[in-house]
Amino acid sequence: MPMSILNISAYKFVGLDDCAALRVAFQSRCDALELKGTILVAPEGINIFLAAPRDRIEAFMTWLREDTRFADIVPKESLSDAAPFNRMRVRLKKEIITMRAPLIRPEAGRAPAVAPGDLRRWLDQGHDDSGRPVVLLDTRNDYEVDVGTFENVVDYRLPSFTAFPEAVAADRDRFAGKTVVSFCTGGIRCEKAAIHMRDVGIDHVYQLEGGILKYFEEVGGAHWRGDCFVFDDRGAVDPTLAPSADA
Repeated sequence: MPMSILNISAYKFVGLDDCAALRVAFQSRCDALELKGTILVAPEGINIFLAAPRDRIEAFMTWLREDTRFADIVPKESLSDAAPFNRMRVRLKKEIITMRAPLIRPEAGRAPAVAPGDLRRWLDQGHDDSGRPVVLLDTRNDYEVDVGTFENVVDYRLPSFTAFPEAVAADRDRFAGKTVVSFCTGGIRCEKAAIHMRDVGIDHVYQLEGGILKYFEEVGGAHWRGDCFVFDDRGAVDPTLAPSADA
């Protein structure tokens, strides 16, 4: 029997001045559709994790995109037998991913992104399209990396994302003359990381478009080892985006 629950993750960096009203609207709509999951709302944007049968998720996304600020959101999808959340929460936050670097404002302009298929091609050939060596930088926390990551990555053993700027500052020489691709689970953390690296003068920095989940969706497990940690009751997903047997 096919898995009946659609799990989505999505985010959008966009300046919001009506966070409290959005929290109420999101909670009401999700409750009406009997969705489970978490939505984070902050002045810098929204971060969404939802689970329900597909028709209910699609109804929510149709409603969400009626707000022009969120019209271009495209979620990452995976399936499970049951919703990996116990309830529905919409929370107000200072940041949708905490970095404590207020000058990093992704809504003002993203760092360049590399599509999953292009990254696989770069890894297959051993360099980017300009001939530069490629360095993969895992921006996730140490316990996430331990579940699985790409081959030959730079891993700072971060206890939290707030430690990332200091770790990069101590390691800048590593990236000279190379192309750096920052990656994370769904794209949100590596987007901030790539902007920060660009702003401190590291050349040729990209973020992996859509993160690991989009890479699994479009490419599979090429150059990957293990599973991908996720912040819900599944614990992890494998490169087919199915709940991990080891989680």
